[in-house]
Amino acid sequence: MFASFLAATFFALNATCASRSVRALGPVRANLGRLVLAALLLGLFAHTAGGGFTSASLGWFLASGVIGMGLGDLGVYAALPLLGSRITVLMTQCLAAPLAALGEWLWLGTRLTAAQVAWGLVILGGVAIAITPSRSSPPRVKVRPIGFFFGVIAACGQGFGALVSRKGVNVAEAAGEAAHNATFGLTAAYQRILAGLVFVLIWFAVLRLLKRLPALPEAAGGVGHPTNDKPSARRQVWFWMIANGLAGPVLGVGCYQWALATTPSGIVLPIAATAPLLSIPIAFWLEGDRPPRRAILGGVIAVAGCVALTAAR
Repeated sequence: MFASFLAATFFALNATCASRSVRALGPVRANLGRLVLAALLLGLFAHTAGGGFTSASLGWFLASGVIGMGLGDLGVYAALPLLGSRITVLMTQCLAAPLAALGEWLWLGTRLTAAQVAWGLVILGGVAIAITPSRSSPPRVKVRPIGFFFGVIAACGQGFGALVSRKGVNVAEAAGEAAHNATFGLTAAYQRILAGLVFVLIWFAVLRLLKRLPALPEAAGGVGHPTNDKPSARRQVWFWMIANGLAGPVLGVGCYQWALATTPSGIVLPIAATAPLLSIPIAFWLEGDRPPRRAILGGVIAVAGCVALTAAR
């Protein structure tokens, strides 16, 4: 449970860092940059203090990376301009948890208690209350039906990626490996991110070959903009890209994998889904973005659900 809360906290911090990084570099380059940084740092750890590529579950974690950080992330980035951030996050977080729980039950035989299911739904309900668009707070983009298809792809990527990670944990345990510690989680995170990085690199190359790679967001003040040619501006771009990589793929995914190594995905994912709520006070602190009352209400409900889920048996 503790690892799940840590993952949600780091994912929440990553939301602000990613926003700044995407603003300067664009979504494709920002995503690629964070994965490169994470692969280097986690790879250094995995090949020294961790298990490197020696785990019996290597193939499962590589597959999980392709599904979750490859296809899943592509679904997220494709849905964002078609649905807006709130609907995209809502679909991804609130569909991924039941998909993973159902898949783990059917495939791995993991059963959650009625109390755990109920409190997990309370958490997801709180998230929905907080971030669902309304008349007073509509989506900032024109919602297009095809965006819901990409939203489902994003949710399936996250949910089934977590499911395959749980299978990898079972395989490691059967091989006699110590799979219930942070070292194993960080090594698994490295293997997932490496597979995701290869997938994104191939996607990046295909876009470039087809000349469909988006230009740098110069009009938004990105790299190459006349006002951003100063060394201080370039340092800010590098700072947010590094922060994006550290908070999300390194610390966030590391704790996420640690959580999946010890706890069923149907419990981990609802807690991780509170990341958008935890990002509200962070955005208020760093960017002065004042949250509406409904977001606060949804946050209270979700946090209460997390406390109850922690105590549920």
